Amino acid sequence: MPGIDECLLEAMTLPGARGAAIVDWTSGLALGAVGDSPNKDHEATAAETAEVARAAAEYRAFADADDSFDACGSHGSYGSLGAADGTDGADREGLPVEDLMLSTRNGFHVIRFVETTFDSSVFLYLWLDRHTGNLALARIRLRDLSERLVLV
Repeated sequence: MPGIDECLLEAMTLPGARGAAIVDWTSGLALGAVGDSPNKDHEATAAETAEVARAAAEYRAFADADDSFDACGSHGSYGSLGAADGTDGADREGLPVEDLMLSTRNGFHVIRFVETTFDSSVFLYLWLDRHTGNLALARIRLRDLSERLVLV
């Protein structure tokens, strides 16, 4: 099972990978980063992508119709969501959002949420070249990496 550095290096082997990071979306801090950054600053990119991830994770508009939220409209943490029947939702997993994809004229930005056994707020971020990157392959590989990633 790869740690942060190994995970990032493996992400960079994807065709068209320009940069990758593991980011805490609560604080906006990069836990690790490799390659280039769209704005030439990994910390600024981490903070900016964290804003996007936080919005997707917390707002009702991105939830499936059968996902339930508390009265504030959010689940409050990355852990299990409460179920509509009043149970604690222990049989449900994580956020309603698995990953986010943004496309620009020159690239793709992929954010993959990492589910952990503890109350995590981490995601994998990958910046791909639009002309040489393979978005479908990137999503599959990031899903695999997020499932194998070991955070200590």
